[in-house]
Amino acid sequence: MKNETKIVKVGIADLNIVRSPDMIRTSGLGSCVGIVIYDASKNIAGLAHILLPESRLTKQSHFNKHKYADTAIPILIDKLLAGGARKFALKAKLAGGAQMFQIASPLETMRIGSRNIEAVKAQLNESRIPIIASDVGGNAGRTIEFNPATGQLKVRKVNQDIIYI
Repeated sequence: MKNETKIVKVGIADLNIVRSPDMIRTSGLGSCVGIVIYDASKNIAGLAHILLPESRLTKQSHFNKHKYADTAIPILIDKLLAGGARKFALKAKLAGGAQMFQIASPLETMRIGSRNIEAVKAQLNESRIPIIASDVGGNAGRTIEFNPATGQLKVRKVNQDIIYI
């Protein structure tokens, strides 16, 4: 029996991990950032769909830790390591962080896409995980799909060609 490839879908403010031959996908990346962290030689990858940069701004005592860059990335790393990934071998690819609405506001709080990108990069840097490719910014929404067998991140932007990074 042939090993069927399954595509694991990750929702907004969610995360998951997969092993080859399975692939992992998320859609609806506007100002959100999709972070793929993977260990190429172990064929394992994780994907987090980050909605906001930092959890300290939440007023809730119980909140979705998968929603924020500062809490989701450490959880994703822990899941990968528990699944057999090796810390020294982890690499990252990013997509998203678009400025979805053209606003004439100088307010920092309105720059959610770029703030998400900065928060994700800072968290990965703190965790010593190199970012080897990214497709971030702009003003187009994205759907991404990662194949742990090839290490390729397929990025589909609204009304644009598909790219592989």
